[in-house]
Amino acid sequence: MDFTGKTVVITGASSGIGLALARCFSAAGANIVAGARSAEKLSALQAEIESKGGKIKVQSTDVTREGDCKALIEGAVETFGGIDVMICNAGISMRALFDDLELSVLHRLMDVNFWGTVYCAKYALPYLQASRGSLVGVSSVAGIHGLPGRTGYSASKYAMTGFLETVRIENLKKGLHVMIACPGFTASNVRFAALTADGSSQGETPRDEGRMMSAEEAAARIIKGVARRKRTVLMDFNGRATAFIKKFAPGLLDKMFYGHMAKEPDSPLK
Repeated sequence: MDFTGKTVVITGASSGIGLALARCFSAAGANIVAGARSAEKLSALQAEIESKGGKIKVQSTDVTREGDCKALIEGAVETFGGIDVMICNAGISMRALFDDLELSVLHRLMDVNFWGTVYCAKYALPYLQASRGSLVGVSSVAGIHGLPGRTGYSASKYAMTGFLETVRIENLKKGLHVMIACPGFTASNVRFAALTADGSSQGETPRDEGRMMSAEEAAARIIKGVARRKRTVLMDFNGRATAFIKKFAPGLLDKMFYGHMAKEPDSPLK
């Protein structure tokens, strides 16, 4: 997979899958435009990639702010002349029953996961159309079937999926590639920052990180999907099984998801 000279914009690039994507695309020869809230982590990423001879522009970006997303895209075009791949990766999760959830948490999830995707896609779109490039949304298995204890997360990922599928159809004759990547449980920082019922940070994950797919493996599968211009990337057996069972036995899938999530340490499910 050779992305030499291609320009790749990545949100949420300071940690987890976003960080792994920046490293992998850079290793494949791409120009990297990295957006995230942490200027300190972005500076460390810039130093790392430049030390290996890569080209990168970093920009402090809060994807809930339309102006930040516009500036990220404009900076990419000013620096590298265009955009070939836009990866909307920035995201946050949550863990609480809807019964107990403050509605502000749902707004926060939609602002980051859905509106962050919309803002970046809106301003990147004309450049992606010109390059016949790729628009990628990092969704989740929770965007395929509702995940108990994650109402806001599932809702935001479903919204992302509907938005991107519609953009794909609208651009059928313009050569735009739109891909939806659906990782399962991945060893990344997104769960450490997951919001609880009152909006405070969870602080730690209740899951065993060692049994999850690594962020690097998820990134490698996303890059392969971009290279092959795939519609959807289901990362593992659980993702593929979820999509299959949902078609033929959605009620069974409800019970499977409930049972699986109820086994989490300190699960909000009874």
